[in-house]
Amino acid sequence: MHLRSSRGSFLEVFIAFLRLGLTSFGGPVAHLGYFRHEFVERRKWLNEHTYADLVALCQFLPGPASSQVGIALGIRRAGLLGGLAAWLGFTLPSAAALILFAYGVTAIGDVADSGWLRGLKIAAVAVVALAVWGMARNLCPDRPRATMAIAAAITVLVWPTAIVQVLAIALAGIIGWRLLPESQTDSGPVEQFPVGRVVAVICLALFGILLVGLPLLNQVVSNEHLQVFDSFYRAGSLVFGGGHVVLPLLQAQVVPPGWVGSEEFIAGYGAAQAVPGPLFTFSAYLGTMIYGNQNAWMGGLFTLTAIFLPSFLLVIGVVPFWDRLRGQSGFRGAFRGINAAVVGLLLAALYNPVWTSAVHTREDFGLALAAFALLALWKWPPWLVVVLAALGGQIISFVQ
Repeated sequence: MHLRSSRGSFLEVFIAFLRLGLTSFGGPVAHLGYFRHEFVERRKWLNEHTYADLVALCQFLPGPASSQVGIALGIRRAGLLGGLAAWLGFTLPSAAALILFAYGVTAIGDVADSGWLRGLKIAAVAVVALAVWGMARNLCPDRPRATMAIAAAITVLVWPTAIVQVLAIALAGIIGWRLLPESQTDSGPVEQFPVGRVVAVICLALFGILLVGLPLLNQVVSNEHLQVFDSFYRAGSLVFGGGHVVLPLLQAQVVPPGWVGSEEFIAGYGAAQAVPGPLFTFSAYLGTMIYGNQNAWMGGLFTLTAIFLPSFLLVIGVVPFWDRLRGQSGFRGAFRGINAAVVGLLLAALYNPVWTSAVHTREDFGLALAAFALLALWKWPPWLVVVLAALGGQIISFVQ
């Protein structure tokens, strides 16, 4: 596959991710499907193997995996500023919507039973199914890797915890290292990321210093801004699995101190399900509620920055070393196994929570099939399929 030049601009990356930030419904697994379609298939910014390796790497890191993949894609395209552009484009639409919701000026209301939200969930089924199918064909082309993918899917379905996911990926990497000979596949060219080791080490050191130092500083300095930053920074640093997994930790951080009421917390969580982009932007809603004054939107941006900062530091700190390791034959074998496990994890996620939360009736299944056909057979753009699915969900709910 011919790849276009890896040099890009801040504006190019920002516009590409802004479009995804406005249309990427369905949670982190669906986001990975949108990314793959946009940057591997359509724009050809990178090849399938490099993308799969990035996904595997970010599964190991704490925080929102899909956002971290986006940051890494932006860095690869346009350097560190490209990483910032990718995050801004993908994150700001949902953050802005949730800040507005916190102000009470939107008309979202109770979205739990909305027909259009039903359609968006069904669209996510089609997007994830297409991503699993495409990645399986490229990354599990033989019996050993297909077996590893199925085994990983069964494992995480039986024990659906973040630590089991990490262990499944690690075990697949060990098996790949030892048992998958290099001649089984071509891992593709090693594509260097424009981040130096010195910058990487500084970012990793800063990540650790903030993680350990902020709680200690809180014991010495009594400052509400520092306490809020520490709470959201730790939430972004210590949660594996991302997305919904961060909600219990955030609830424990903001409700008991009285920063946000329990009913307000649940209302914001409901609104977060109705917007595109990463679920971690729920932090923008919480920050706006915490700083409930004339400049509350600044509080939303403050907590948004705090919860995503660990992701920036980790991605910048880890990518240069991973980039060099994957160029060695032993690590390429390990990544073959890891990539197979990632396909298995996506397959498991296709069933739970994507399928189980979206498909409940024959009509739902029919709409999911139609959305899949538009994506896979007719090659319609995902954003258009998302819009049509939302309309379809609204029609189904109206008729029923």
